[in-house]
Amino acid sequence: MHKISTISKHLSQMAALCVLLVASGCASYTTPGAGVSVGNLSQADADIGEILKRQPAATFPARLAVARIQASGYYSRNNGNCYGTGQYCVLTTRDIETEKDFERLSKTAMVADMAMMSRMILPAKLESTKELRRAAASLKTDLLLVYSVDTGFNIENTDIGPLAMLSLGFLPTKKARVTSTASAAIYDVRTGFLYGVAEATTTEEQRGTFWSSSEAVDNARVKAEAEAFKKLVGELEVLSANVVRQHAQRPPHS
Repeated sequence: MHKISTISKHLSQMAALCVLLVASGCASYTTPGAGVSVGNLSQADADIGEILKRQPAATFPARLAVARIQASGYYSRNNGNCYGTGQYCVLTTRDIETEKDFERLSKTAMVADMAMMSRMILPAKLESTKELRRAAASLKTDLLLVYSVDTGFNIENTDIGPLAMLSLGFLPTKKARVTSTASAAIYDVRTGFLYGVAEATTTEEQRGTFWSSSEAVDNARVKAEAEAFKKLVGELEVLSANVVRQHAQRPPHS
């Protein structure tokens, strides 16, 4: 009887704890999906010898297609479904990019005109840059800019991985940090030649008391990612100037 009484007591305590957590507004937040190593995508459809044979074919300034990609199955609070399956998916909903960001991109030395990638011109299966280059070719563009954002969450020096659930009710006294890295690569649409890569990272650090709701956590995520993308645009401005300086005088590859 004593054993049954002890078990009953523990169950009552657990029930009381659950009620207390609910009453205190305990919430949860699912971390977003992972990013993609954009500079390595072109290696998925070629061996080393073929990669080394690739040559630039664009003349500058050139027409640029832009695509944001994430790991297959990507999810975040403010975005719709990421399109496509395979090695990556294409995200066409904007939540961290601003018109000013894209305006800066459109004014870089290498760009004559710019077009955003649409899921209407993409296949359902996405394995390498080849699918993106075909879509870019249908837009009559010469260059393909691919970018991805990878965001990590850290609580008291413990890393929280992608698509993981955070129980926000346990965070009030803890230090919370969001780190976002935006990376990009520029490819030649015709040949798959990689002109260069760029990367930028930013961190938002707060006390857990600010993460009282899933909306508050996502606001921190969006702020970190938006700042990382803004910094990435600055890096792309530098890369653009270098690409034009190095390749503008070369005759187009036939």
